[in-house]
Amino acid sequence: MSVRQRLVVASALMLFLELALIRWLGAHLLHLSYFSNIVLLGSFLGIGVGFLRARPDRKPPLYFPVVLTLLLALVLIFHGGIDRSGTDLIYFTAVATTGLPRWLTLPSVFLLVALALAGPGEMVAACFLRLPRLDAYRFDLLGSLIGTLLFALMSFLGTSPLVWGLIIAGAMVPLLPLRSSAMASAAVIASVVLMAWGSLNPHIIWSPYYQIEVIPGIAHPTGGAQYPVVSILANGVPHQAVVPLDVRLAQEPFYRLPYTRSANEHPASVLVVGAGNGSDVALALRQGAESVDAVEIDPRIRELGVRLHPQHPYQDPRVHSIVGDGRAFLHNTKHKYDLIVFALPDSLTLVAGSNQLRLESYLFTVEAMQDVRKHLNPGGTFAMYNYYRQDWLVGRLALTEATAFGHVPCVDTYQNRSAVMVVGLAPINQVCAAATLESTQALLATAPAPAHDSRPFPYLKDQSIPSTFLVIIGMILVISLLLVRLAGGPLRRLLPYADLACLGAAFLLLETRAVTWAALLFGTTWLVNAIVFAGVLVMVLAAVELTRLLPKRPTRPFAFLLLGVTLLVAWAVPTSWLLSLPLGTRMVAAVVIAFGPVFASNIVFATRFADTTDGTGAFAGNLLGAMIGGCLEYLALIVGYPALLGVAGLLYLAAFALTPRLRLGSFNTV
Repeated sequence: MSVRQRLVVASALMLFLELALIRWLGAHLLHLSYFSNIVLLGSFLGIGVGFLRARPDRKPPLYFPVVLTLLLALVLIFHGGIDRSGTDLIYFTAVATTGLPRWLTLPSVFLLVALALAGPGEMVAACFLRLPRLDAYRFDLLGSLIGTLLFALMSFLGTSPLVWGLIIAGAMVPLLPLRSSAMASAAVIASVVLMAWGSLNPHIIWSPYYQIEVIPGIAHPTGGAQYPVVSILANGVPHQAVVPLDVRLAQEPFYRLPYTRSANEHPASVLVVGAGNGSDVALALRQGAESVDAVEIDPRIRELGVRLHPQHPYQDPRVHSIVGDGRAFLHNTKHKYDLIVFALPDSLTLVAGSNQLRLESYLFTVEAMQDVRKHLNPGGTFAMYNYYRQDWLVGRLALTEATAFGHVPCVDTYQNRSAVMVVGLAPINQVCAAATLESTQALLATAPAPAHDSRPFPYLKDQSIPSTFLVIIGMILVISLLLVRLAGGPLRRLLPYADLACLGAAFLLLETRAVTWAALLFGTTWLVNAIVFAGVLVMVLAAVELTRLLPKRPTRPFAFLLLGVTLLVAWAVPTSWLLSLPLGTRMVAAVVIAFGPVFASNIVFATRFADTTDGTGAFAGNLLGAMIGGCLEYLALIVGYPALLGVAGLLYLAAFALTPRLRLGSFNTV
């Protein structure tokens, strides 16, 4: 292949492998899906180290498939999981942690991911050494875009890690001289086998969010009739069970409470958010609903309900099934309902590109409950229920309902920490005993403040960064410093590019803001996420192309001024205004506002990067800065996501101050 072709293939491999590891490691290492940012930051570190190692005479990184195989093997051997103990941050899992302790598991995963991604980073950097700066960068972006879109296609098709491993191996073959190393050749084959481990199990399927294991069986209750049961595990955690509706109601009678606590026990129109395999939909039909909108974010779980649920609720003509995000559905629908139910919406993973945003985080804010209120018919009610794990979370969600609806909801709690919260459009629309209202008021008196769209962290008790994450940040920084020094040589090589590190950190915060903003505006689905990541790469590529094609390059002050204007616009436009727009108008406005700073920031980067004397060192500095930006993202737990724009602005000011002033005020040809 030509240098440019190698660069495109290596960059595509780099992005595809990063996304595949985020999914695969989260599925095989219990609870890692709650810490998926570890894999992302490890990838940034590894790619940066690969760039620091690049030399014109350095041999190809044949260590790459060996390290990747070691990573996969260790995770499969020590697959117990990550300790998630503590009461200030809730994880929805009933599985006890085994295996290595957290303080050893997380550093090991971070380090091995970094070492694995250093290989593709080194191959990309080798091409950078042979091409002009912006020419190399544009082909790197093109390959990254191909890798991102290819993995999105694999998610859409529901492919297994066997396919992912074959794609990764297929990209290794033309990039590495495998004939010269029997160990590397064997490692390529072993990596495919390990990544595909379990893929041939007929009870395992892959959704865009989880590895789903379907375990059929027969229940043998004492003194009762046998009945079929299908257990559904997501990333190794018990997630749902498919059982006959009568059995469900006998085992968990609280499922009926949304109807018995409503003044109208037989609602004609029902919305179920978190429809899952269909039990809540089947109950709505039994209660006499004439129409049911069933929203489920995971297409594979919904398909399991179609195929396995004994009541076949999804096949009922009264049911309209929607695969998507519940909050986005509320934004876009004009329908109103007699009853809206949030039926155990508790994801086991994060939105890709975010430290703490879960798939359902935006469902449990005050603004979300206000959306629910707007979609209730006169006399309607809203209910939500789950196993909430902590009393403070029950109190927070009840207070959120009270804030949005203007009166106290009816909260029934159980010893197993499950709770049902029902609130009517008006107090007269809910049936609640005086004793229950009294206990609810006592619960509200000590409840933490409700979550809002600006800071959508309902499962975090206090407005702080938990000690777990502080330890993670410290671990990341220490390992990064040591690895950069050992693999990349003296740190003084990076000092001239401190401004590029600031640009990288700020850009990561811009990307996080774009991901979380799009999740609120359009849903937390994998498709929205993939579109945002692809859109960011397209904007970066467009900025590089414009910088290349202009006869004279913009001055540094002008480029930063343009960036400052776009940041101010993004900060000034209220999200509530965008949410009030029609979907098409909202999409256009969101693209302009969210991607404007991305475009402008990469004009700044491209004009600076084109003049660097050490291209690979400069690019490494930018990548390592992005990793620091990933650590700074945890500030959102305190200040919220909109404030990240302010943090990014401060970093851009630092970059402006640190940029060499040799060409200040001049126009230079590209």
